[in-house]
Amino acid sequence: MIPSEQWKKDLKESIETIDELAQHFPLLENKEELENLIKQYPLRITPYFLNLMKEKGDPIIKQVLPMLEESNYSASCMDDPLAEGHDSPVPNLVHRYPDRVLLYLTSQCPIYCRFCTRKRFVGEPGFIPRGVLEGWVDYLTVHTEVRDIIMSGGDPLLLTDEYLEKIVRSLREIPHIEIIRIGTRVPGTLPSRITDKLCQMLKKYHPFYMNLHFNHPDEITPEVKEACAKLADAGIPLGGHTVLLRGINDDPEVMKSLMQKLLAIRVKPYYLYQADLVSGTDHFRTSVETGLEIIKALRGHTSGMAVPHFVIDAPGGGGKVAILPEDVLIHKDTNQVIVKNYENKIFMYPQPEESKVSAPAVNP
Repeated sequence: MIPSEQWKKDLKESIETIDELAQHFPLLENKEELENLIKQYPLRITPYFLNLMKEKGDPIIKQVLPMLEESNYSASCMDDPLAEGHDSPVPNLVHRYPDRVLLYLTSQCPIYCRFCTRKRFVGEPGFIPRGVLEGWVDYLTVHTEVRDIIMSGGDPLLLTDEYLEKIVRSLREIPHIEIIRIGTRVPGTLPSRITDKLCQMLKKYHPFYMNLHFNHPDEITPEVKEACAKLADAGIPLGGHTVLLRGINDDPEVMKSLMQKLLAIRVKPYYLYQADLVSGTDHFRTSVETGLEIIKALRGHTSGMAVPHFVIDAPGGGGKVAILPEDVLIHKDTNQVIVKNYENKIFMYPQPEESKVSAPAVNP
């Protein structure tokens, strides 16, 4: 059994400087420029995640290794592409959708993904400032339309069990809060954090959900399987979040392998994200067509449970928009709908009689 505090030791042994990084990558170039880069965009790689790396340029390394391309300017990218600050009525809370809010619990993560949406502040020291929790409770008590809380950051699971429980308990005492969720990359990057003690604590506050971040099938290891089993056995439904990344997972077979491996460890693929327009991350972005081709390659060729929603988080605060291959719905009018399946075969579905007076024909 892993000691309950082992995760703190593992985190403390993470790589956080270029000199430490150079011990593992002796041919590391441009050290001075990289030193300056991580002053702006911090570096952290857990020993566990480092051990997943197989060779120079592999898909694990690319996610966490600082690159000089992060200093490149792109007119389409920005610090806060989702305009989260615009929808933040109180500190560390984003209220964009009618019935749910997102809370930043910390700016710390077990690893610092070089493509992070919140690259503008992730890696800064500390957790939520004193008084922020009280501000959340005051806001949520008044806003009775809110029924769903997403706890994010940073990574909420870097809080101690005691601190995390204090927050969860405070939220659970608000009568109209029905669902609490955590978005985390901990199970795949610091699996020692998923302890029996943590699971027993979270189990007290159901309905409780987690969305886990995985980007490549090599991330699904026996340690990850064990961590996810503990969470699932505690009754926590697990969803999978994946970011579409150039040179890492922008391949249908790689993505199919990842989605199938997630299902095998009881993680239901949920979202495949088109990479956000974050400053310093343009080299990670693929075309939207790449994502659509991946979804087409999944549909019908593997279980429907293994097919995530492909979404663009609309720049400027528009929220998540699901994107589907445009040739799936070939024609729609009041009489019939014509669709194409995964084998490119055409089928007609007749509309019910009452739809004869509905909307005019649409040819996508």
